[in-house]
This record gives sequence, structure tokens and C-alpha cells, in this order.
Amino acid sequence: MARPAAVAVIDIGKSNAKVAVIDRATRATLSVRTTANVSRPGPPYPHYDVERLWTWLLAALKSAAAEGEIEAISVTTHGACFALMAGDELALPLLDYEHDISAIDGAYNPLRGKFSETLSPSLPGGLNAGRQIFWLQATYPREFARVNAILPYPQYWAFRLSGAKASEVTSIGCHTDLWNPGTGTWSKLAESQGWAPRFPAMAKAWDQIGTLLPTVAAETGIAPRCRVLAGIHDSNASLFPHLVSRPLPFSVLSSGTWMIVFAAGGSIAGLDEERDCLANVDAFGRAVPSARFMAGREYDAIAGNTSEPGEEMLRHVVAERIMALPCFAPGTGPYGHSAGRWTTPAADLTPGERAAAAVLYAALTSETCLKLAGARGPVIVEGPFARNRAYLSTLATRLGQPVLARSDPTGTTDGAALLAEGPNAAIPPAVVTAVAPLSVDIGEYAAAWQAAAEKRPS
Repeated sequence: MARPAAVAVIDIGKSNAKVAVIDRATRATLSVRTTANVSRPGPPYPHYDVERLWTWLLAALKSAAAEGEIEAISVTTHGACFALMAGDELALPLLDYEHDISAIDGAYNPLRGKFSETLSPSLPGGLNAGRQIFWLQATYPREFARVNAILPYPQYWAFRLSGAKASEVTSIGCHTDLWNPGTGTWSKLAESQGWAPRFPAMAKAWDQIGTLLPTVAAETGIAPRCRVLAGIHDSNASLFPHLVSRPLPFSVLSSGTWMIVFAAGGSIAGLDEERDCLANVDAFGRAVPSARFMAGREYDAIAGNTSEPGEEMLRHVVAERIMALPCFAPGTGPYGHSAGRWTTPAADLTPGERAAAAVLYAALTSETCLKLAGARGPVIVEGPFARNRAYLSTLATRLGQPVLARSDPTGTTDGAALLAEGPNAAIPPAVVTAVAPLSVDIGEYAAAWQAAAEKRPS
């Protein structure tokens, strides 16, 4: 029996990595393999264990080759990660963006440029990739002097597969301080520090940058003619299928550890740098007003290991004014100025009450992010939160726009696979389900929650 023509998608998130095999004709997922994405504590500093991941990826691709005729490999990864290359080797390990590098803020902040230029807010740790590069340059000057290429994370893995080096705008334009989304050019910081010339030539996310290296082909059993695509930032992968199949304006809520709100077709004029607003850059190079918060991490911190609440539990929590108030991921999101707190001691609450408070927290923070990004049109929720019916219905209750839940587990994989068909792929809009609002009146609860959330600590 002939194997179907397929795309292998390598999807590396902050917590987990996966390889998915996607049928090119039907877009069906033939298989998915996952592993934890491990960060090593050091030395010399917390960094991603890329060699462990590479060994796993080769094994996963070998299994993929038995399930489909792999004609293309597309890579998508989390942002805030860049590989500093000395020839074909890493000059320095890939820094984990959660590492505290604030010691260089006094030197870095005057150089990083104004928000009006980069639309990149100042973020904690290494979430601004420019801060990472500056810290590595200052801390390891001898190693940094060897750097002759800087690769965004998706393109690092594409290089490992193909031997070809490229840059791509979705990772470079993702709150890095390195890009001017309005002009589509390098930022003053990237130019003044001499980093811009070290990035390889730009490719489109769907461009073939090479074919599979003979050694990789031999180890995986995938044909050497297999196309290796440039690849894409993960949240932008979720956005891509909608851009090629749906009229503007609309919004996509790409959920996971982070909830990224993309207000496609919106204006960048009203973005607030103090509230984790930014402009992402889509695969076509256009600025997309965005806002974000660590929805998955905060939800887990509030709810713990509990199941999704029913409507009666939501009704109870609303009536009792049980509230989790921001922020449970310090320094991030629209309420990053505050420390997470409860109106009722968490120890006194049942698991169901905590879960309901987490749903309300996530939905109300999502509403804030949508407003900050100037969202218009339908709202499409993707990723894990698209399977949380209580969250979806609570969000639908608060918004004047339709809320649509994407039925498949993640749009990231689908979007990355679609790159193999190019920017003019003729596809129907993704299958989505319209969400009905709650029968619970949460207006007074929401108003009280928002008033408390907006208060800054004295």
C-alpha cells in the first residue's frame, strides 16, 4: 500500500516538543510523537539541551518516514530564542529565556530603542531577545567574537536538517527589540550593535532553503530530495491558515503556556507598552497588533490539578465573589504590575471553586487583551483553551463578537504544515464551532474583578 504524500512538522514549545506527520492531500494528522523540552541548569547558564532534542528528533523522523512519503519538513518553535553560530557549531549554548539577566539592564535599556520604533515592550528575563544577545556579548566576549551568524530558533533546526542558514521575520519580529515593524527593517539597536549583518538573508516561512543533508536522510530513511522549509514562529503558525482563508478583520487567541492575541487587520496605533502589548509580524511581513499573558501557567497556578468546572460551580463562585486577582506570572500580561492574590484564602476553597475562579480569571484577562489589541470581528480560540468549554462560554458572554473554537488540538501544527503548500494555498477556513454564552450573569462580578485588577500596588 502506497504511503501518502506528507509533511513532517517539528514543533518545539517551551515545555514540550513534537513531531507530527500531516497528509498533504487531506491535511489529516497521521501521527504525533512528543517529548519534554529539557532546559539544563548549567554550566555556563540555563540552556536548552539541543543535542538531546536532536537525537530524539532523528528517531521521531525515522518513525515518521514509515508512515508517509515525507516530501517537506516544516519547523515551528517558541520565540525568544536565537542561536549564536561560529561556523556550523554553536558559539554559546542557547539561553533559556527565563534566566535572570537583569544585571545588564542599566547598560542595555538606554540602547534598546523606543516602543514607538520597535513596538516591543520591555519584558522580564530574556523575553526580549536583544537583551539576551547583549547579555551574552557582555558576559562572554571571547566566545561572542567568534559569532558569524545569528539564527532564529526555527531556522536553527532547519539548518541542522539542511545545512542551509536563513532568517525569517516572524521570530525576528516577536518582541525582540531587533525589528521595526512599521518600516520592515532592522532596529537601530540591531544596526548599532553590529548584529544585523550577522543574520543570514531573509527567507519567507514557506521558502525551501535546502534539502535534507545526506547524513540526516541516511539516519531517518527520508529521501534526500525532501524539502526543508525556512520555518515559522509558533504563534504565527497558528495565525497563518486564517490569513490565507478568512477575510480581515478577525482575532486569533493562540493558547498554551502563553495566550497570544493576534488582532489581524487591526491598527498598531493604540498599543500600550506597559501592558504587554506589542506588534507581532506575520508570515507576510505585516505588523499585527497583539497582547498576551501566560494563560496556561496562570491557570495551573490558580486551579491546580482540577477538572473543568460546570456552569453551576461558575454560578456559585460568581455569587460568592470568589476571585483570583492578577498576576500569577509576575511581570507579564496586562496586569504584570501586581502580585497574584485571592479575595478568599485559597486554602479555604474546594478544587471546583478554584477551577471556576481560574476560568473567570482567564476569560476576563483575555477580554482585556482583546480590547488592548483593538480586536474586531470574530474571535477564534486555538490550542488547549479551545477545549475548555467553561472558558469559551465565559469569554462569549463578555464579548460582542462571535467566539469560535477550533476543533483540532492545535492550529500550530496545521499552520506549519500548510507552509509546504505556499502562500496561495486554496483551503477552506478551519473547522470551528460557535460558542454559546453562559446562562450566568457575570456582569457585576466582571466589573468588580476588573476594578480590582486595575489597581496598582501602593
